[in-house]
Amino acid sequence: MESVLEGLPQESHVALVRLRSLGDCVLTTPALALLKRSRPDLRVAVVVEDRFRAIFEGNSDVDAILPPRLPALRRWRPRLCLNLHGGTRSAWLTALSGARLRGGFGHFRLGAAYNLHIPRAQEILGVSRKVHTAEHLASAMFYLGAPVSQVPRTCLVADAPVPGAGPSAVLHPVAATPEKTWPAEGFLEVARRLSRSGLDPVFIGGAADDLSPFREFRTLRGAPLAAIKNLLAGASFFIGNDSGPAHMAAAFGLPVVVLFGPSDPEIWAPWRTPSEVIASPEGIAQIRPAQVIEALARLRVAA
Repeated sequence: MESVLEGLPQESHVALVRLRSLGDCVLTTPALALLKRSRPDLRVAVVVEDRFRAIFEGNSDVDAILPPRLPALRRWRPRLCLNLHGGTRSAWLTALSGARLRGGFGHFRLGAAYNLHIPRAQEILGVSRKVHTAEHLASAMFYLGAPVSQVPRTCLVADAPVPGAGPSAVLHPVAATPEKTWPAEGFLEVARRLSRSGLDPVFIGGAADDLSPFREFRTLRGAPLAAIKNLLAGASFFIGNDSGPAHMAAAFGLPVVVLFGPSDPEIWAPWRTPSEVIASPEGIAQIRPAQVIEALARLRVAA
């Protein structure tokens, strides 16, 4: 039986709706790679909020980046529109995209928006275990007809990387909730240890984040994502809470140490990069700085 991808005419337009969040956008890039590897002739657009546009800029698997507005999507004239988000807004965009084929996972809300109902990743992959988010998103491509293969690493492209000239250590000390945020004192102790070792720590955060506890070191607050990509492309390693920048660091193949609160590392750990996940049954605040230093040593990072 002919697969969905086999049935698409040459150079068909495809749209992937990927609304929110930073980490999810990064973890979508392996699925894009599998799609293009299977059908390099397809013209693929990603529908994404402007604040995350930079995640897909420069990616050779992406032919267009569209705002999440219906006129822009309809002008793309997709033959296939695939919703990888699952929210109400993305469902309506998919339903009204004008695409002949409209796909979404079977567990998504508003199932009437789709005429391609994609099973859960476990069913597609033939496994009973938990699957990583990168595998979950990639499984949609396997269901559509891409050859089943190893899910590749995430991909980001820096427009002006400076290998070897940037900071040696990038630290991201903030997160979406207190339960996912390691206390500032822990990050400071680790940063001071790095500094005494001759390394140059730099702390990053969003425009609304308070980086004042880290003012004894270099800080970068509210920088565009393109600048963060350039920073990470020239860094030696990354330390941070479980959040989007950790996935960005992994996309550049950096050694990564991630501190986890309530999130499940099996689903959200850094994907296909040298990494150490640190968690505590008593909560993230109970993680000791010594554990981070020991994790860096296991990654062969001098600290």
